[in-house]
Amino acid sequence: MAGNIRLEVVTPERQVVNDEAQIVMAPGSEGEFGVLVGHTPFMTSLKTGTLRYRDSAGTERYVFVSGGFAEALPNKVTVLAESAERRRDIDVERARSALERAQRRLESKQAEIDYVRARAALERALHRIRMVESRSR
Repeated sequence: MAGNIRLEVVTPERQVVNDEAQIVMAPGSEGEFGVLVGHTPFMTSLKTGTLRYRDSAGTERYVFVSGGFAEALPNKVTVLAESAERRRDIDVERARSALERAQRRLESKQAEIDYVRARAALERALHRIRMVESRSR
């Protein structure tokens, strides 16, 4: 089906994306999903990963998302994410520092370490770094 779909990616702090897209691919909790104009409505939770979309000009765009929900309607995809950043806005040095901190926490033998939280921080940092580094390939 030809045509574009409206994509909105929103965090509690700001609107990250408000664009027309030919296709949207996102990291759903049950696996990656794709949405084209005319898609059957559905809602799903998201996992940490890369949301990709092709804008109306055909340019591939990338957005880091962590947590939240996505709603697909026939003419619109709305993503309510805990955090989201366009690839061009990711501070790779900050992500590397976060990765190192998370690795140190996970290697620590201290009993009071919150391993779930440290694993989540590690995963977020790795996704950010991979997204930025894939740009140079």
